[in-house]
Amino acid sequence: MSLDDVSGGRVVLGIGSGGTGFDATVLGQEAWTPRERAGRFGEFVALLDKLLTQGAVTERGTYYAAEEARNIPGCVQQPRLPFAVAATGPRGLALAARYGQAWVTTGDPALFETGTPEQSRAAIRGQIERLGEACAAAGRDPGELERIMLTGFTPDRNTPLDSVDAFVDFAGRHAELGITEIVLHHPIPDSDFAADPAVFERIATEGLAQLAG
Repeated sequence: MSLDDVSGGRVVLGIGSGGTGFDATVLGQEAWTPRERAGRFGEFVALLDKLLTQGAVTERGTYYAAEEARNIPGCVQQPRLPFAVAATGPRGLALAARYGQAWVTTGDPALFETGTPEQSRAAIRGQIERLGEACAAAGRDPGELERIMLTGFTPDRNTPLDSVDAFVDFAGRHAELGITEIVLHHPIPDSDFAADPAVFERIATEGLAQLAG
């Protein structure tokens, strides 16, 4: 709520269920099962929606609770700041359809190591179709949701940062699927996100100009 105020109503909240590996155990706890992680995600998003839209909230769930939690004066953006919900499974897509103003995908995790770019795009097309079905079930127009692609987790994870032309091709192919926004990681040396900063800067200017044109 403070970030929404400081930014003048320009912040979007990205929210997901988390994953396995070090992300799941960083606080010293046992990793949640997929079932518990999905259950926590659903309960958390629903409660957060209430906390950001109601002046006072009392709620007791299986995992989370609030007792006369007051959030005043409310968000700058009304009824609250927008949620960008990351999801690929049916329960997560249902959450995105009900609570999201945007949906986020990183592609299909099963294809990260051994898949092909073509298989990845086919998987994303299927995700978008299932998002449409979830929206229909929730009584929402799927066109109301932005569809965001977070790069770096598909078989062609580094390709978009090879050159301006490579980025334009990557973005164009995903726009054809229905993706409305591409998110690039800033180059991080000696990591999976290593790239030439000069190319990254050119993409931010020339690449976006080509797409806009």
